[in-house]
Amino acid sequence: MRIRHFAYVSLMALALTGCNDALETAQVDLSKVKNKVEQPLPPHILNAMAAKGMDRNSPIMIRIFKEEGAMEIWKAKTDNRFDKIADYKICAWSGRLGPKVKTGDRQAPEGFYELTRANLNPNSKYYLAINTGFPNRYDAVNGRTGSDLMIHGACSSSGCYSMTDQQVLEIYAFARDAFKGGQSTVQLQAFPFRMTAENMVKHRLDPNNDFWKMLKVGYDNFEVTKRPPEVNVCEKKYVFNQQATDGGAFNAAGKCPAMSTPPALTAALASYGKTYDADYAKAMSKYDGMAWYDPSEAERKAVVAKTRKGRELAYAPTGTSLEAGRMVKVAELEDLMAKRTTQSLTANSAAGATPAAPAQLQATAQPQAVAVAAATPASVPVPTPNPLAYTAPEPQETAEAAAKKPFWKFWARN
Repeated sequence: MRIRHFAYVSLMALALTGCNDALETAQVDLSKVKNKVEQPLPPHILNAMAAKGMDRNSPIMIRIFKEEGAMEIWKAKTDNRFDKIADYKICAWSGRLGPKVKTGDRQAPEGFYELTRANLNPNSKYYLAINTGFPNRYDAVNGRTGSDLMIHGACSSSGCYSMTDQQVLEIYAFARDAFKGGQSTVQLQAFPFRMTAENMVKHRLDPNNDFWKMLKVGYDNFEVTKRPPEVNVCEKKYVFNQQATDGGAFNAAGKCPAMSTPPALTAALASYGKTYDADYAKAMSKYDGMAWYDPSEAERKAVVAKTRKGRELAYAPTGTSLEAGRMVKVAELEDLMAKRTTQSLTANSAAGATPAAPAQLQATAQPQAVAVAAATPASVPVPTPNPLAYTAPEPQETAEAAAKKPFWKFWARN
């Protein structure tokens, strides 16, 4: 019995160091978990909560940064501002940086998602799971398709954010406790990378840049307030911390109503923006003529290939983009993108796929070249609406209801 126990502990230690060669914070012995759905958070986290002035059942928020493979749990303190209470290395995520657009593209979602108690899946075949809520209102109105995109265990992904079983046990417990405390929706913020001035410069030539700049507004709002931003959609775009005025309402496909921003927030964002602009100018000088090469999923897997040895085939960790990517000269980046397009066309042709339209080829082959020629970031094409996509009528919020809803406290919605 002791030999078997020692072998199990050794295996657990190997699993914990398997993802991205980093020791994870979640180290529970799963053999001792009698009820995974009600498993309490470990004492060290509860002690950290007490030290930070957090109630065990106070609201949480989840942040994801693809590039570095990081997931963070933020939790409300007694002053209703959020502080980070836990972070994890994502064991596997598929695709490249950029949003999910259609079913089967293997992309993990990027954007702002609201998770309810119904998003928790205690019976997942991947230990435990939390549905990301994709597609949200923004995705649906822009014709983006896909379903069952999860945060789950098992360390294997086809469009999901996959963690170790030990990690998802804790993440699930954070959400469960917050819902028990009365939080109606947990905000999930999924970003391609930390939206610092330096990172925005590195990725300025990426064809997703316009989409990312839209997400950055929400990122900045959180950085300034340390409170999850109020998220709405109108004119097929995200808007953050905006209050509809003159009896207007938000409609994802419709024209944005007259909106206002609290003066204190406007001033804080302006100060934040001034510092960001100065940092951006410095980064542009630092990376003049250079840009970031975003590695493929295969390239990310290659940097952690050794961790798969001796493991089951389903275990498929991915390295981070920071490990597998690199800064290159713009001309080299254009060549790499052209080769990637040629390889993609060859693969599609071999599989009998319909060749892409010329405009699509141009957008795929040389987005960086187009951006350089125009001296501005390439625009993100809006996908053609799918007639089979979700088209339920957008709920209309009356001015009276909007006035009653506590600004900043999205979790207090009825």
